[in-house]
Amino acid sequence: MEKPSLEVEAVECAELAARLGAEMAARYGPREETPLSVVLHDGGGALVAGLDGATHWRWLYIRRLWVAPSRRGEGLGARLIETAERAARDRGAIGAYIDTFDGRVAAFYMRQGFSRVGEIADFPLGGRRIFLSKRLTPEAAGDAPSLAPPG
Repeated sequence: MEKPSLEVEAVECAELAARLGAEMAARYGPREETPLSVVLHDGGGALVAGLDGATHWRWLYIRRLWVAPSRRGEGLGARLIETAERAARDRGAIGAYIDTFDGRVAAFYMRQGFSRVGEIADFPLGGRRIFLSKRLTPEAAGDAPSLAPPG
């Protein structure tokens, strides 16, 4: 009988991922994951905000969104999301998803049109992980967001 082992080689992890990926692609089509990142710099070139994610299976996954604490409340996060959504639409994306550990941040995402779709309590212990998603609708011509400062 096979015996489970916790000693796994990196090549075995890659093989597991490839085998699962092949099964998923056979069922849903290729993942076609493409990185998508947007950053904002101040006049001096310092990073003040950024979004890092990817598109796959016609969805935008926002992996990380960060705004410098001193710049929060200026609409930078919303501008990053709008810009990423437009780029994702250009790639044929039909939706976006994100998760957070912070209820206030979840409320921000909900103001951007996301809906709460799930939660894991005590992840991390004493906290919760909140999952959100939204459908991306086609943009009307001329409605494209800009990373240029408003005004």
